[in-house]
Amino acid sequence: MISAVIVAAGQGTRMGLGVDKLFLELNGCPIVAHTWRRFDETRCVDELLMVVREGMQPAFTALAEKYQFRKPFRLVAGGKERQNSVWNGLEALSPQAEIVAIQDAARPCTSEALIAATVVAARETGAAVAAQPVTDTIKESRDGKLIERTLERSRLWAVQTPQTFRVEIIRRALSEVRRRDLLVTDDTAACELIRQQVRLVLSPQPNPKVTRPEDLPYVEALLRALRPQG
Repeated sequence: MISAVIVAAGQGTRMGLGVDKLFLELNGCPIVAHTWRRFDETRCVDELLMVVREGMQPAFTALAEKYQFRKPFRLVAGGKERQNSVWNGLEALSPQAEIVAIQDAARPCTSEALIAATVVAARETGAAVAAQPVTDTIKESRDGKLIERTLERSRLWAVQTPQTFRVEIIRRALSEVRRRDLLVTDDTAACELIRQQVRLVLSPQPNPKVTRPEDLPYVEALLRALRPQG
């Protein structure tokens, strides 16, 4: 069985005070509904776990009814940090789950082909991540004011989601994070702690995450190109 954990429990603070970015409408429906639909329509995915903030369960239930999502899903309460929310999602997986794809709810343009490619790579390697090579020159600055050094661009990749794993591997990796009481920015960082190789899966099309207000027009244009309104 292949499961997807969609992490939708964040506060979206960079979008602006009091704005729940996941329910902002782009091209006719909320951002999170676009993301949910991508996985609902992906043939290789069997079940979805929506990890949401406490108290938001009715809103997500209403969303599923409105857009008539077909795949089995469960709503799971999120945690204080993203890694805690992912852990809660993993704990709620069906016992038959072998592969799990972990997705940011605010990344609504992910294609079925990319999801499927990460699943294939995770079966082979144990862990895989959608990614694109960095094209800008990257500078390192310790104080945010002065450049300290230039990083070698040819070796740098910007990672996205889905981040897809054999279930036992990501559980072991996040258990190590919890044991050491660490904070990691993504799930592949947990794999580095247990020396688990992670396959880079090229994302050939734009797959942005909505983070700031200036992201909205670009993402809406992409969504408009992907499917009709609503």
